[in-house]
Amino acid sequence: MNKITKEKILPLSLSLAVVLLDQITKCIVVKNIPRLSIFSDDAVIEVFGKYLRLVHVRNNAIAFSMGSGLSDTLRGFLFALLPLLVVIAVYVIYFRNNEFTKIQRWAICGVLGGGIGNLIDRFFRPEGVVDFIDCYFFGLFGMERWPTFNIADSAVVVFGAVFFVAFLLQSKSGGGKE
Repeated sequence: MNKITKEKILPLSLSLAVVLLDQITKCIVVKNIPRLSIFSDDAVIEVFGKYLRLVHVRNNAIAFSMGSGLSDTLRGFLFALLPLLVVIAVYVIYFRNNEFTKIQRWAICGVLGGGIGNLIDRFFRPEGVVDFIDCYFFGLFGMERWPTFNIADSAVVVFGAVFFVAFLLQSKSGGGKE
C-alpha cells in the first residue's frame, strides 16, 4: 500500500471505532434504561450526582431538538437523506484531496464516524436518535442542564473542533502539510 493510500485509509479506523462505540452504547442504553418520562425521573442513573447522569431519551429532530415540529416526511428528508448526501460528499472530498494534514484527516474521520452513528439511528430507529448523556450546566445561558447527547454527537463536536484548530494553525503557518 503506497503512503498516500495508507494515510487516507488508516484514519477510517477512527470512523469505524466511533460508529461501533456509539452503537454499542446506544444498544446498552435501549436494553437497560427505560425511556425518560416527563412524569417520572425513575430512569435517571446518577454517575456523578447531578453533574453527570445517564438517561434514555429519543430525539427525532437535530441538535437542541430543533425541527421537532416538522412533519415526519420533511424531518426524514432534512435530517436523514440530506446528511447522508453530505457524508458521502465529504468522503469523496476526503479521498480526492491530498492537501489535508494528518491531523485533519483523523479529525474528518472522527466527525464522519459521529455523523454515521446518528444516521444509523435516523434510518433504523423510528422513535428517533438515542441520546443518553445528561450534564448539569450550572444555569449558564438559562439552562439548568445541557441538552442530552450521545457518543456520536460528542465525536462530531470534539473532532470538528480539532479540525477547525488544525485548519487555523495550518492557515497561520502558511499552509504547510504535516
